[in-house]
Amino acid sequence: MIPESFIQDVLARTDIVSLIERYVPLKKGGANYMACCPFHNEKSPSFSVSPTKQFYHCFGCGAHGTAIGFLMEYSGMSFPEAIKDLAQQAGLKIPEDNAPQQDRAQISSLLDVMGRATRFYREQLKHSQKAIEYLKQRGLTGEIAARFGIGYAPDDWQGLHAVFPNDYDSPALLEAGLVIQNEAGRRYDRFRDRVMFPILDQRGNIIGFGGRVIGQGEPKYLNSPETPLFEKGRELYGLFQARQAIRESGVVVVVEGYMDVVALAQYGFGSAVATLGTATTATHIQKLFRQSERVVFCFDGDKAGRKAARRALESCLDQLADDREVRFLFLPPEHDPDSFVREQGLEAFHRAIHDALPLSEFLLRELRGELNLATAEDRAKLVHEAKALIPKISAPVLQLQTVRMLAQDVEMSSDEVSRALGLRVTSPRNKAAARPAGRRTAPAGPLRQMLRLLGTQPQLIEHLPADAVSLAGDGPEASILQTFLDAHDHHGFSTSTVAALFESCQDETQKFILGELLQASDEARADDAAAREELEGHIINLRIALLNHEHAELTQRIQQGERLNQEEMLHFKALSAQKQTLRSGQKSA
Repeated sequence: MIPESFIQDVLARTDIVSLIERYVPLKKGGANYMACCPFHNEKSPSFSVSPTKQFYHCFGCGAHGTAIGFLMEYSGMSFPEAIKDLAQQAGLKIPEDNAPQQDRAQISSLLDVMGRATRFYREQLKHSQKAIEYLKQRGLTGEIAARFGIGYAPDDWQGLHAVFPNDYDSPALLEAGLVIQNEAGRRYDRFRDRVMFPILDQRGNIIGFGGRVIGQGEPKYLNSPETPLFEKGRELYGLFQARQAIRESGVVVVVEGYMDVVALAQYGFGSAVATLGTATTATHIQKLFRQSERVVFCFDGDKAGRKAARRALESCLDQLADDREVRFLFLPPEHDPDSFVREQGLEAFHRAIHDALPLSEFLLRELRGELNLATAEDRAKLVHEAKALIPKISAPVLQLQTVRMLAQDVEMSSDEVSRALGLRVTSPRNKAAARPAGRRTAPAGPLRQMLRLLGTQPQLIEHLPADAVSLAGDGPEASILQTFLDAHDHHGFSTSTVAALFESCQDETQKFILGELLQASDEARADDAAAREELEGHIINLRIALLNHEHAELTQRIQQGERLNQEEMLHFKALSAQKQTLRSGQKSA
């Protein structure tokens, strides 16, 4: 875990305007900077960047976040990668980065040899008529080959010796997976007589290769082995090249092979990526959703393709949200994406993607299999099989909709199916009873307004009363207020604190509220006195809300026939006077 204080420090030292301006042209518009949103197509600027809050927000598509969030969304970096990138720019060292200097030097060395090997393979392609003809037969131009850095590994046991004449025995070549060493200690090139596809990470570093054999030979595709640079279960081929097209189209399509990605790009479809000869993992899904809220898996319609789709389905379930969409496209048996686009055209491929099977329908179709739902036994079996999948759906509304679809199949009610799947069923009548007794949630209105005021005027936190947290009750806003106070006590509270909390928050409700605070108006208060007066007004409203709560509780007890003791009765009678006093204080102020 990266300390929250460090995240705050990184954001405080990062100028979000300068960062975003490297990728998107910004124009001053009042207190903020404006641009056409880089995350969706628009003609009028609705993308706003606040220099005071160090936060961006698009009023068109709703995209918002800090400098960290921008790098994650725009460049596809993970959270730690974005922190590391910004920390390096700010001259800060990440506290958890305890990797020895030797390890960092090793990574640098491996990246260097991968770059040199790539240049060698690309140069070799120019001199291999056989490889050139193969690429031409697949419909690829020199331009698209250059875009993906495609090369050729010559049919030579030690071809790399030409580029590493003094370093062929270097440990780096072995660690990078470029050479293999036999039991006798003799080395030879891993890739020979293959068209070479460099695999790039999200920063554009070459971390591995995929080699496609020309003509006959096994395996048809050969990947780099697992190395300190390359882990197949984490990487997606073509993602670096596809980012801009994904942003423009709003969809990312996952295909099965390198040539599918490159061929689709050749025909004008640049939003495709591929897993690297391995099943789709949860890490792959996370990376995909950082690029787009719409993911379409495109597989062959054969048994292997359906098996791969089932694995992808299972990896998706706990990564879903109700604003995310996953679909499955199965091409006719005689086609792969390359041949389909070549024969049917790009427009037909777009239509096929649009009409792809929604995840919920594919899930139920997989579960039904060969079952005969005319029999009670097979309907029961369908519910039993669903236990392994539907409870894992992390999108609550989608899970409910899927349960309802299953209920229709098995001729049961949604509640009956939910109980059979082990899902919680809360009816309207017992929702109130399920709420913990004796707990109070302050009204969101004044408390939310107070938090918004603190976000824009952080110096006011010094003027909060000692009982501020108890006044706030026990809702998510109260937790945020407590976090503000903790931050103030430990390392100070500023506008960048709210942005740092937004990035590190794990609670979705609290994160939504923090996002609202950061999106609030940047208009400055008239003066400190006016801000203090507004804060005092919010505190009075919270005190009145607390008295109203106590009054309602005691009134309910009286109405239920309960006799209050003398102390409680005196307190009950005093509540109205206390509220009147507070309201009088508001009017005089």
